[in-house]
Amino acid sequence: MSLSAEKAYTIVLDPGHGGKDAGAVGKFSQEKDLNLSLALQVGQLINEQYPDVKVVYTRSTDVFIPLQTRADIANKCDADLFLSIHTNSAENRNARGVETFILGTEKMEKNLDVAMRENAVMKLESDYKTTYQGFDPNSIDSYIMFELMQNAYMDQSLQFASQVQQHFVGRLNRDDRGVRQAAFWVLLKTACPSILFEMGFISNADEEKFLNKESSLTQMAQALVDAFGAYTRRTKVVQPVQPVEPQPVQADTIVSSADTTQTTQTTQTTQTTPPATLYAVQICASRTPLEKNDPKLKGQVCDFIHAGEWYKYYTAADPDRAKVAEAQKQLKKLFPDCWIIEIKK
Repeated sequence: MSLSAEKAYTIVLDPGHGGKDAGAVGKFSQEKDLNLSLALQVGQLINEQYPDVKVVYTRSTDVFIPLQTRADIANKCDADLFLSIHTNSAENRNARGVETFILGTEKMEKNLDVAMRENAVMKLESDYKTTYQGFDPNSIDSYIMFELMQNAYMDQSLQFASQVQQHFVGRLNRDDRGVRQAAFWVLLKTACPSILFEMGFISNADEEKFLNKESSLTQMAQALVDAFGAYTRRTKVVQPVQPVEPQPVQADTIVSSADTTQTTQTTQTTQTTPPATLYAVQICASRTPLEKNDPKLKGQVCDFIHAGEWYKYYTAADPDRAKVAEAQKQLKKLFPDCWIIEIKK
């Protein structure tokens, strides 16, 4: 990223499990698939509703990603927020509801079974003890190390987790299992506010049916996105910009000095309906307006969208997405992180 361009707010979406690691398994579905479907939907909605935010996925297909690699992805892109998405399971088939975890050791014994289950994926890796510094996900003794490590992002993680629970329980009428602390490796190793969200119990027959409905996926994704918006205090972009309608030319009125009779001369105009959708390349966002010669714009002639606290600068607007994609290729030389946005009428 250019040093002159303001860093985009970055959220990392982490669909738990994947590939050879199916995660929890229900009667007709697998956790890894549910996690991925929800993460992709959340990312799509964030791109549409908060175009100043950069979305990074730890995986976007059904592949196995080690726990440490997931944390490394977040750290390498200097993430501002990390959201790990999971599906719960329990021996008690009546267990139900949503819960969100932050890193911590309060009531560690109570939540140890959940932490052990989620951390156990590391044993699918060859030489995992070297990668994870001798940590054994099945050994209670190994979890003592978590008590010795302070989480600098606990307050922010708690704020985000609380928003997630509020939006799910309040909007979707789900059973509230609350915000809890647990010793998750992936949360320990991410250098940003981070949470692990359990969307429901695949082991509960009713909840498994709910989690596999397309309508439920849409509702859950929007709830997570709204929780994100509330946590970051962002204003949702529903209609980013209104194209300027051409104004009809007003008829000229000519007054005769001879008999003060008004004669109206009508000028015929042709109105062109603007396209319903434009595409453009967003190059940067700023909390303050930029002058035309601001170094951040690097000489580009830009328009901007003012949404909430952000001024989002874009260029190369056109109804033809292919043309915009070509323009993006050239702009990437100046703005490596630029991306295409959709501007609806």
